[in-house]
Amino acid sequence: MGDTRKPDEDAVMRARVLLLGSDRPSNREQVEAYRILVQVNPRAYLAKLTHALVVRTWDTRDPKRHVALYAEAVDAMRRYGGEVPGGKDELSSALRGYQHALFSDGRRAEGRAVCEELAAAGRYGRLAVVLAEEGRHAEAADLHARHIVPGDADVSEWTLIEWAAELDAAGRHEEALEVFARVVGDARRTAAADLAPLAALVWKLDQYARMLRAAGRTAEEAAARRETLTLLARLAEGGEPVSWSNIQASWVTLLLLSGRPAEPAATPEAPLPAFGVHPHHGWSPDIREDWFASIPALERRTAALRESGDLPGLIAAQRRLTVRRALRWETSGRQAEDALRPAFDEGVRLTRRADGGTSALVRALTDRSMFLLAVKRYEGAHADFAEAVALQGDAPPIVTRT
Repeated sequence: MGDTRKPDEDAVMRARVLLLGSDRPSNREQVEAYRILVQVNPRAYLAKLTHALVVRTWDTRDPKRHVALYAEAVDAMRRYGGEVPGGKDELSSALRGYQHALFSDGRRAEGRAVCEELAAAGRYGRLAVVLAEEGRHAEAADLHARHIVPGDADVSEWTLIEWAAELDAAGRHEEALEVFARVVGDARRTAAADLAPLAALVWKLDQYARMLRAAGRTAEEAAARRETLTLLARLAEGGEPVSWSNIQASWVTLLLLSGRPAEPAATPEAPLPAFGVHPHHGWSPDIREDWFASIPALERRTAALRESGDLPGLIAAQRRLTVRRALRWETSGRQAEDALRPAFDEGVRLTRRADGGTSALVRALTDRSMFLLAVKRYEGAHADFAEAVALQGDAPPIVTRT
């Protein structure tokens, strides 16, 4: 759309006749017609042109074609959006599609630049994710801080979790705990009012306890664990008081976040997922693809470690693999419990074999407990977590399970 000359009257007439004809024009024909008409009447045709360009992306999986179509939509919005009510919002929408296409095509620098443009317009979320993916955690945390008003009740729990995760990754642990305490407090209130399932609160308490332990606040960690155990006992006895269908993405997101310390540090040259960000809607497409592509190599590594008898190395690699498999399981759409359960069972078996591996066993039992909670196996979730708490000395010992 680089040609700024006005179309001649015959071209305008042909475009109008095409769109008003009895035969529905193809998407390609619509795009051609709207390209002409938007130049003479942006108010009437700009939204139709951008929609038609987006629809054209549905007909191909070629990332480069997606980039070209979204680039044209952005160009149209920049040139004519000022003449259309809501033009700024429409431009932001086009920019969101454009950055997604650029990341899908591996053009991270260009995608980041588009995200910076969105942030300048007040849509900062994608830039925070991209900064996190590139290991620029302090910048990501500060970006959240600039846009989140203290005490703002309208901030979503997902945004707060992302902010806390970036503060934690930047080494600002006390600030991270302060933000995540707000997440837990909100979850307690909604659960008490039966506005959210207890499972969601349990998963958040588990992450909170991990953060407290890392900060050396062991007494508060123990209190969070006991609260979690009480909730699991309630679930084991009477089930979930609130009906819920699929909130497993919450569990997977926090499981992924718990696995970040085992992963290498992200850099601009070697980006990684923004742990703490909802993987369905938050991760950049190139990062998501690379994460799933890493599974076969990790499977080979765990097999080699098992063959060599390196039990500590196997335990660490097996958990990294389980975390990836959990995301694949959750995003593949309600697979059977048995498709993922063996991975958590193996983690428990391996850590039981390890000498002096109490902390690893606690983690494996907790991991399995949170998974069993996600598939509504409340009694098993309670038993595993009770054993983990007992191993930490916060409850009487109980009979163990394999």
